[in-house]
Amino acid sequence: MAHMLVFPGQGAQFVGMGKDLADAFTVAREVFLEVDDALEENLSKMMFSGEQDDLTLTKNAQPALMAVGMAVVRVLQQEGKISLADTFKFAAGHSLGEYAALCAVGAFDITTAARLLRRRGLAMQEAVPVGKGGMAALIGADLETAKAIAAEAAADGEVCVAANDNAPGQVVISGAMPAIDRAMEIATKKGLKRVVKLPVSAPFHSPMMAPAADVMKDALAQADVRDVRFPVIANVTARPVEKADDIRRCLVEQVTGSVRWRESVLYAMENGVDTQVEAGAGKVLSGLARRISPDLKAITLNTPQDIEQFLKAF
Repeated sequence: MAHMLVFPGQGAQFVGMGKDLADAFTVAREVFLEVDDALEENLSKMMFSGEQDDLTLTKNAQPALMAVGMAVVRVLQQEGKISLADTFKFAAGHSLGEYAALCAVGAFDITTAARLLRRRGLAMQEAVPVGKGGMAALIGADLETAKAIAAEAAADGEVCVAANDNAPGQVVISGAMPAIDRAMEIATKKGLKRVVKLPVSAPFHSPMMAPAADVMKDALAQADVRDVRFPVIANVTARPVEKADDIRRCLVEQVTGSVRWRESVLYAMENGVDTQVEAGAGKVLSGLARRISPDLKAITLNTPQDIEQFLKAF
């Protein structure tokens, strides 16, 4: 068996996430405290018992989701005595989850990851005024169909692009709100199964995020980024990265580029992976795994019980 370690992106957050890990494991509590210290605020209180609207804000959701993923990783390492490099062939993360994946494999520490994600979240929120851009999921569309719909909807310089290729039949488009509305109409007329406007405040992973990409280029240039212990499959290339300079470049490109998740998972499978292990909040990536390939086993590590069961297998 060959395993891949994966981390979810925005949308997986919920109030209460990580609390059972913090209650059960000292090492998990230490991760949440480190993130609180890095941001100089009590983010963990918001995560454990705050308001969903506050947690959903991009600037909070991004470091919070990374914190839960890294809490799981630290428990595996310290309680389970697991060597990540010996256990996993690749790591990967969906959008912001790529930061958790890189943190897990040693590209940067938790403090750096938290601060980078806070910068990223703020920059993404500020890049486009609220209401000017958005995203929609095209259920039943393959990538080529989604690209064609987006191209037809784009007009008068308005952006509309395929942003997330998540799984067969699940592609997300992103861009200017009028173009997104047009794309949803076009998709409905073409008879797509479902067309859903996503509850996000900005057109992530589109050229409209260019101001945020500039912010992250500066932030990553100043950050301590290291070569990694084992490869992370990058969102923008769907191929492994290991060198610090390549990691910086991919993270900058990722802000405006597409998340090539389906291709990333297929690449891992083509290179021997048969089991995906999702660390953190929710089960989104485990659901996508089933849609990408029935041959890929998906394990979710959310709770102390999940971790205990996983460790027993070793």
